[in-house]
Parts: sequence; C-alpha cells; structure tokens
Amino acid sequence: MAKSEIKMPLPKLDDLFTTEQERQEANLEKVVDISLADIQDFPNHPFKVIVNEEMQEMAQSISEYGVLLPVLVRPLPNGKYQMISGHRRKKASEIANKETMPCIVRNLTDDEATIIMVDSNLQREKILPSERAFAYKMKLEAMTHQGKRNDLTCDQLGHKSIGKKSVEILSDELGESTTQIKRFIRLTELVKPLLDMVDDETIALSPAYEISFLTKQEQKWLLNSIECNVATPTVSQAQEMKDLSKKGELSEDKIEEIMCREKPNQVEKLKLDFKDLQPKMPKGMPTTEWIKHIYKALDYYNRAMERQRQQGAR
Repeated sequence: MAKSEIKMPLPKLDDLFTTEQERQEANLEKVVDISLADIQDFPNHPFKVIVNEEMQEMAQSISEYGVLLPVLVRPLPNGKYQMISGHRRKKASEIANKETMPCIVRNLTDDEATIIMVDSNLQREKILPSERAFAYKMKLEAMTHQGKRNDLTCDQLGHKSIGKKSVEILSDELGESTTQIKRFIRLTELVKPLLDMVDDETIALSPAYEISFLTKQEQKWLLNSIECNVATPTVSQAQEMKDLSKKGELSEDKIEEIMCREKPNQVEKLKLDFKDLQPKMPKGMPTTEWIKHIYKALDYYNRAMERQRQQGAR
C-alpha cells in the first residue's frame, strides 16, 4: 500500500524575513495621508455635496486644524483610491487648498463599500428625500447581491410577491416601515425636475409616490402643466393620473384637465402662459426657477416704482 504524502504549503519569501509581530502589524488598518488627486468619488454617490455656509465653516476649520476625523477609502486596481465615507471632508479640504488628507485604507467588495457608504451618510442630521431614495435603493441592491432576497415591485396598497427579507432587515436597521422604504425608492423613478420639487417640498411625498408610476413622457407633460398652472397635484389627482396611465389612457390634454380642476379650499391662482414667458426668462434658467425669478422681478419693480413716487413727492 503506497504511503500517502502530506504536502506542506511553502512559506512566502517575505515570511522568511519578517517576524510574527511585523506580519500582524501589516494586517492592521493604518491612517495614511493620501493626495486628494488620487481619491475618486464613489460612483453614483446619492448624497449631495453642497458648498454652503456650513461647508465654508468646515473648510476654515480644516485650514486651521486639518482633518481631525480620517476618511474611509478603498484601493482601486489603477493604483488610486475610492472614497467610501468622507466626500464632504474632501470637498472642504479642496476649498482649504489642502493637497492631502488622512485616510483609512480598507479592502472592500463593491457591495460592502456600498453598504458602508450608505450607512455612514444616513447618520446626517438632514437628508433630502432624493438622497434617501437612492441610498435605500443602492443598499437594497447590495444586500441582494450578497444573497438576500429583495422585492421593489410593490404597489402602495399591497405586495405583488413576498420577497420581504432584505427590506425587513433594512427596516429594522433604519427604524422605518418596509412600506415607507419602498415609497422612498419609488421616487427614483421621477424625472429630475419633479424630484427636485420633492426635495424643496413643493410636492409632498404621497402625491410624488403616485406620479412616480407615470411614464417619463407623462411626467414631462405633468411638469409642463405644473409650471403653467402654478399648482402641484393633490394625492387624489396623482392617483387618478396613475390609474389612467396603467390603462394607457393618460394624455397631455387629460393631465391638463385634471390639473385645472378646482381643489377644495383652493385659493384662486393666476395662470401663466409657458410660451409667452419663455422668451422673457434668462437663457438656460431651469423652468423650476421661473416662479422665484418672477417674484424677484416683481420686488425689483415695486421698489423702483416706490422710488419714483418718493422722488415725485419732493
């Protein structure tokens, strides 16, 4: 009977010339200074990095004291790094004219990186609905890739299929109901101008959820109607449009008819003609900014008229 051979793994060359303590230390995470130019943003990062007063204050602090809390990055095959947590600190460092910043380098899979990125940013004090929507969606997709079940095809009134596991796990982590999580995720189906209106609270979450089921073309028709009528849809109007869309019976004229109906307790509103206004608006200005621009123009006009009256009274 032949003797069985026991094959022992050969030690790596580095192991022959390093101590056990050195090998253990090599596996520990360290804080290292990395050039800002070598740190790439996380792809499709759902959280907005806004240069506002708070950002300027952060930049001033970094200018004086440096970045006190290291950011988290992961190494990329091209020799650079990808930001996981710390996009705002990086932007503030750029404003402060810093060339490097302290980083913790951690090897992470795509799904691990996505989950950590979302979790770290959800700790912010204020999160926009659009940020929450895309963050929830990205995390659930990452959880699905890790082998957890997920179902995002649910309607507001009931589930199409069970597939609750990953949503329930996320619900427990966030303290949000599974229904609310899925309502937020539906917002990712809105065209950007409508989603912006949800962020600035022009459109409430409930009607926004309903109109997210409209096709992209139907949403563009609705956007035009909102701008022309200077009014947003109620929940009942949004549900009616959603039902007609499902039947293939929603047209631009039908949207206009629904939007022009008098609402309960509605204050009479002035209707503006989109085609007449367009040539008078600054070139390149988004239509969502037109109303603010009109108000500013009226304020300027009223101040000018008041100055004329005061000069005439002298």
